Amino acid sequence: MKIEGNAKLVTVYVGESDTWHGRNLANAIVLRARELGLAGATVTRGIEGYGATSRIHTARILRLSEDLPIRIEIVDRADRIDKLMPVLDEMVNEGLVTLQDVHVFKYVHDPQASPASS
Repeated sequence: MKIEGNAKLVTVYVGESDTWHGRNLANAIVLRARELGLAGATVTRGIEGYGATSRIHTARILRLSEDLPIRIEIVDRADRIDKLMPVLDEMVNEGLVTLQDVHVFKYVHDPQASPASS
């Protein structure tokens, strides 16, 4: 698969303790994106942040949080991202979902690579 040009970036901000049907929410989103055939997803764990409650969550040693911020980013063509949006609407009960227009300079995937190794 090769993607270049106009695309969409979905960013989902949740807490690491958030769940979906008993599974970690970030992991569930990544698996769902993969099932939908999206180009890829990246999960990043934040070291500090706050959300709607304004409660600070931090990784600092004196105030170790068990609910650090998580950011999930997914970039793909608009038609593929459009299929993901209703899924995210259902899965994300608390958090923030943003959608941006982006320009992909280069994305190349080796079609010979197996899903388990990529």
